[in-house]
Amino acid sequence: MTFKSAICAATALTLVAGSAALADTITIATVNNGDMIRMQGYTDDFTAKTGHTVEWVTLEENVLRQRVTTDISTKGGAFDIMTIGMYETPIWGSNGWLVALDDLSAEYDAADILPAMAGGLSHNGTLYAAPFYGESSMIMYRTDLMEKAGLEMPEAPSWSFIAKAARAMTDRDNGINGICLRGKAGWGEGGAFITAMSNSFGARWFDEDWNAQFDRREWSDTLNFFVNMMSDSGPAGYATNGFNENLSLFQQGKCGMWIDATVAASFVTNPNDSTVADKVGFALAPDNGMGVRSNWLWAWALAIPAGTKNESAAKQFIEWATSKDYIELVAANEGWANVPPGARTSLYENANYKDVPFAKMTLDSILSADPNNSTVDPSPYVGIQFAAIPEFAGIATEVSQEFSAVYAGQQSVEAALKKAQALTNDAMEAAGYR
Repeated sequence: MTFKSAICAATALTLVAGSAALADTITIATVNNGDMIRMQGYTDDFTAKTGHTVEWVTLEENVLRQRVTTDISTKGGAFDIMTIGMYETPIWGSNGWLVALDDLSAEYDAADILPAMAGGLSHNGTLYAAPFYGESSMIMYRTDLMEKAGLEMPEAPSWSFIAKAARAMTDRDNGINGICLRGKAGWGEGGAFITAMSNSFGARWFDEDWNAQFDRREWSDTLNFFVNMMSDSGPAGYATNGFNENLSLFQQGKCGMWIDATVAASFVTNPNDSTVADKVGFALAPDNGMGVRSNWLWAWALAIPAGTKNESAAKQFIEWATSKDYIELVAANEGWANVPPGARTSLYENANYKDVPFAKMTLDSILSADPNNSTVDPSPYVGIQFAAIPEFAGIATEVSQEFSAVYAGQQSVEAALKKAQALTNDAMEAAGYR
């Protein structure tokens, strides 16, 4: 080896050693939804570009919320990145629990994030979490079963039409349920669905003086309608079904309709996973003739807890996972229908994505969701399927458990609403709202 080549080899070794020394291992807590599982499969691309490695903690939705809330509120330090949403982000950002994402690179183009998503993931105009995907909710339905029932799905249906169609499409002998909906306890599971539904029935969690409203007719109407429809047309055991359980049922051809997150559209239309991929139509979430639809607004987003020792590497991961380049990476490998939706304006301006059958309905659903005006009568809170106050998660988890007990046949609607009224008012009084 010549002196010159020896120097070059030594220099190369030094650069590799320096790169390794600068590399970090970051730990990410995330939800076990399909798009997050897909992201994990591309982690090698991130490692190849940055040198950083990733350890994943993948959890069921209710468990994820418990784990990350406990960790960040106690400064546990278990995670460098947390998957959180529009409920937690502004509250935790205002508490100083999250690292501000106000210094992302120019190439990242933070201005491209859909305004509805950026607004819901900010506090006082500062972004504290970057949306991996954004969603509203909409109706996914079997076009063949709707036709067989002699019905035609409107683009913007009413709840009365949905109940009628659900009963017409139910075929117990062949294991087909007319409708599959969330009944699983948890404020972000069945609680999110029934709250969004209740908005369209004129219900609200609180009046303008923070008094609970479960003793009002509108909540009774909502819960009775839901229970009657699910008893007639829903799957057995729906009290324990959440997003993933209903997704599986729909993909197996066991649901005529499913009202849930718009992000599910790519899964139910993927022929590799869905037996009914070529028989799915889409419509806006139902209303009840009162001027408010029953769709929600949400983003599963990536945030960095304050105090992490790997802030720089964590920001690099967030830029990678929520970038335009990541969308292109998924599109190149799995097709445009499978990219994470609902987060970036440029996606909906992309000619390739405009051909995806559910793209327009997803965007229309997101744009029609207004967290500042989510109820028929005025309310004191921001949020559609939640009230953006720190106490809500605990209260709503308890309320959702009472509702799920109704769905399981363990108590009456009236009993559940009476308990919900009492426990909500007690909690709000203890918190100093009343």
